[in-house]
Formats: sequence, structure tokens, C-alpha cells
Amino acid sequence: MKKNLHPAHAPCPCDSGQTYADCCGPWHKGMDAGIYAPTPEALMRSRYSGYVLGLLDYLLITWHPSTAPGDLELPPVKWLGLEVRSAAAAGDAGIVEFVARCRDGGKAQRMHETSRFVRQDGRWYYIDGQMHGAE
Repeated sequence: MKKNLHPAHAPCPCDSGQTYADCCGPWHKGMDAGIYAPTPEALMRSRYSGYVLGLLDYLLITWHPSTAPGDLELPPVKWLGLEVRSAAAAGDAGIVEFVARCRDGGKAQRMHETSRFVRQDGRWYYIDGQMHGAE
């Protein structure tokens, strides 16, 4: 797994308002020890931070095997921020609606998605997402 050099005391990339150590850091570091994001929103935030930090292994291991790509390449974009619009879980299913902002080739863009998550063996996984129209 790629070594994560994001300082623990720095703001978390997911814009939660917490430090990285108090937000996504534990999920990124804890996978090998069986420490997983406890909610669909926590997993989605940690996956966004994984994109920001280039943690390909983390992104792949948190993707449900039924929908995960065999390989993953990150586009050369600069991630600028995350807004979680809603998050809900019922039983072993969850959804999170969010808007992620980025800059791609000098052009600002927004990705508005409603993501689906499933809990299996006590662990949440990303399944897929439905993109919404441009904002």
C-alpha cells in the first residue's frame, strides 16, 4: 500500500472540520488491523480522502468485489473540496449524496453523486454511484 504522508494534525482532506488523525486517518491506517469505517458516510469521506492522497490500494479494498474494477488509475485532477448533502443507513444498506469539487486541466468541475454502500461481515463497502446533472 502507498505510504500516506499526510500529517496527522493537518485538516482532513474530506472537509469534515476535524484533523486527519481524528477523521479519515484511522480508516486508512487500520485496514490491516481490521479497523473499518463505521458508517457509509465515514467510508465515503475516507474514500474521497483516498482519492486526494492517491491511496489506490485503499480505494480498491473498500470497493465491493462485485463491482470493483480490476485495476484503478487516478485521473490527474486536483481535488478541491467535498460537501456531503445527505447520508443514511438502514440495516446493511446505505447511501450518501455528495458534491466533490476538482480542477481538471485548469477547469473547475463538480461531481454530484449518490453512492450506494453495503455492509458485509460487519464492514461497509462502496458499491456504485449515480451521477447527477451538472451544477
